[in-house]
Amino acid sequence: MKSSWARAACSDSALCGISEEHLGALITELAGPWTAARESELTKRRGHGRLRAAGAGPDHQLVLVERVLVTLVVLRWALSHRVLAAPFGVSPSTIDRAVCEGITLRIDGTEVQVRRPKAGRPGRKAFVSGKMKQNTEKVTMISDEQGRELWLGAIRPGRTHDVTAVRTEGREEQLRLHPNVKAEVDSGYAGLARDFPGQVSAPPRKPATDAGPSERNFYGHAFRRQPQRRITVEHANTEVEQ
Repeated sequence: MKSSWARAACSDSALCGISEEHLGALITELAGPWTAARESELTKRRGHGRLRAAGAGPDHQLVLVERVLVTLVVLRWALSHRVLAAPFGVSPSTIDRAVCEGITLRIDGTEVQVRRPKAGRPGRKAFVSGKMKQNTEKVTMISDEQGRELWLGAIRPGRTHDVTAVRTEGREEQLRLHPNVKAEVDSGYAGLARDFPGQVSAPPRKPATDAGPSERNFYGHAFRRQPQRRITVEHANTEVEQ
């Protein structure tokens, strides 16, 4: 039997990472699209429209509120699905489906300029960003398709490579554990896209100087489309930078 305290515990802001008001607004926003997607999936599976009234048939093992809660907790704390399955009284595969339903993440690193570390400080050069040519600190942001912050990594010296930060914090392992989760990234995460070609999408490499028109046109189109799909994480980054 499902434990009521599991739902109450996961809804605490210390676990799910958002306030009760924010959670309520998120549930309200997701309810319509989730219900429509669920009905579309059932219709496709049956091959015809609904024959019984809405609400008839077996109940969901996890209702929408619980699906959102376990997703938030997993993204925030990287908990094993088996750990969450026990208090909710469901199987780990049920948690798998709840967390991995059609998720396309946006991953990006953002840098802010900081004061130059004092002379003689160990690791002083680590703060010099190769990209910005300044002393910076960097943090990795993961957002959803609408630019809402889902996970914020540790603050690191600016010289840290984007992929190194992701791998150090275990995000690469999470992609391996959840193959249904996809992500949009920029060229700084090309190594991640190479290791997870079916999950992580990065802009293509710039064509050689002697490349033909078709190859150049393909690159130009793909290079423009990628930022359009990733603009939401840039909005989330702005809040962090401020």
